[in-house]
Amino acid sequence: MAEPTNDARTGLLAWRVSPLAHLAERMRDAAVTGARGVTLAEWPFVSMVNVRVDPASPAATRIEKTLGAPLPREHGRTTTSGGHTAFWLGPDEWLVLSQTEVGSVVAELREALAADPGSVVDVSANRTTLELSGPSARQVLEKGCPLDLHPRVFGPGRAVSTTVGPIAVLLWQVDDGPTYRLLPRSSFADYLARWLIDAMSEYRGPARP
Repeated sequence: MAEPTNDARTGLLAWRVSPLAHLAERMRDAAVTGARGVTLAEWPFVSMVNVRVDPASPAATRIEKTLGAPLPREHGRTTTSGGHTAFWLGPDEWLVLSQTEVGSVVAELREALAADPGSVVDVSANRTTLELSGPSARQVLEKGCPLDLHPRVFGPGRAVSTTVGPIAVLLWQVDDGPTYRLLPRSSFADYLARWLIDAMSEYRGPARP
């Protein structure tokens, strides 16, 4: 997928191309419908901001007010408010995904951080987002993910760093569909998408007895 962007450095119309634009048709064709259904799609150009701050500091409180939700304090937890979702990456580190234009998010969070120790960095180009959804989505992931993804352990709102196949990802379960979003590094997205397409293929046939 490509979209026009205004490049302030040149004043010319530039085009962004998502890491998986060349596989968009293959992902659509790989969709399986019915009771064993599963679909795969890319969500390109999501605003992503890395935040480092002492969680006990006044700056963290100001950042939480800006986001409209507390920063998660435990491994695997997320918090969501409006168009912002914050993922726990470490005791003093979070990844913020936003539906807002990244420049605006960065500016607001840097204003909240002010002169306190910490950092707010645009990392949108580092990753892309794949959405895997449908009744068989968990079974597809279980082919190559070492986590226990059973609903009693891993459910909506959970997000952890793990691997799917040989690729490191941030894995987030969005809902009970189940719907998962996988955030790989952009340079590994092609391999992961092809791995998932292959893993989905068996669900086109009848269930094994």
